[in-house]
Amino acid sequence: MSKRNKNRPLFVSSLLAAALIVGVVGPASQAASAGKRQLSFYHTHTQRNLQVTYSIDGVYVDTALAEINTFLADFRNGEQLLIDPALLDLIYDVRESLGGSGAFEVISAYRSPATNEMLRSKSSGVARNSQHLLGNAIDVRLRGVSTAALRDAAISLQRGGVGYYQSSDFVHIDTGRVRRW
Repeated sequence: MSKRNKNRPLFVSSLLAAALIVGVVGPASQAASAGKRQLSFYHTHTQRNLQVTYSIDGVYVDTALAEINTFLADFRNGEQLLIDPALLDLIYDVRESLGGSGAFEVISAYRSPATNEMLRSKSSGVARNSQHLLGNAIDVRLRGVSTAALRDAAISLQRGGVGYYQSSDFVHIDTGRVRRW
């Protein structure tokens, strides 16, 4: 067998594997990322609104991400951190699973270490290593949706932590490990 023919089975199997991967993963990924992803926010502490298209055809819009980082900054001291784009995708998908409309009412997003320590000193419910410190978490309500339904939708996606604060009427959503409380 010539050298060319010896490599042919490997080449053909590589092509078949690539075709299978594209056939299985490609269209689903393309469909999930196609189009514009827009989020609307109302910040309960600053009374500011933001409506922004943060992704177009699966590509994040840098200027929109910068606006979101500013909007979701620690409202107590103005400190900012990069908000995890996966968090934006997660809350977008949660909202879509609930009908795709309504603004998120933000109670808390990024928290500076100083703010987190201050909150910890006042409440045992604030984690020392909170996902808020990493820009991976947001505490929200969704207009027109009960917080119980919001919680259930976030849990169903199995893409991070979900905390339900019934007495305070908000849901914590993060991109950390899958867990719930």
